[in-house]
Amino acid sequence: MVRNGTRAWQRMLSGRRLDILDPSPMDVELSDIAHGLARVARWNGQTQGDYPFSVAQHSVLVLELFRGTNPETSPVWQLQALLHDAPEYVMGDIISPFKAAMGGNYKDVENRLLSAIFLRFSLPASMPSALAKLVKKADREAAYFEATHLAGFAREEARRFFGEPSQPTFDVDSFDRLIRPWPTREAHDRFVAAFEAITV
Repeated sequence: MVRNGTRAWQRMLSGRRLDILDPSPMDVELSDIAHGLARVARWNGQTQGDYPFSVAQHSVLVLELFRGTNPETSPVWQLQALLHDAPEYVMGDIISPFKAAMGGNYKDVENRLLSAIFLRFSLPASMPSALAKLVKKADREAAYFEATHLAGFAREEARRFFGEPSQPTFDVDSFDRLIRPWPTREAHDRFVAAFEAITV
């Protein structure tokens, strides 16, 4: 947990010490994931609304979009879709242009964390390629809706970066339920509720 004299772990509010470079599934807790993701802002916080649009809320949105086009998928696939950005409770949400500029082994660290998270909840250590494609599609659609509703993107610009969404734009009820930014506690609770609804 200490490499070259440098601490490589983070202490979580649960009391767990998660080794960031060699994470153990035993040090992963749902409470820490929900707490962290509810406090990490998408789009570097550059969104409209009274609250930041959190990664926890984004994760619930991706799950809803994933289910919308794949209603018969298994609980395992649904849970992996919900947890697709879970490493960001440790790493934060680094926007895609910055990830591309950073290079290096960022993706390796992220993948090790994701594998530990999946294993903690008795899931396969990685997504099968078919699932990864479906989740990526839902993730890009979520990004399109977030970009156009919250981040100031024109629709043409959002289509260029994220593609044409296959699902219709949100009506007022859906917007209030999924796109309007939630307060931190609500984002935390809704993320946990989505997790528990799948695992019960």
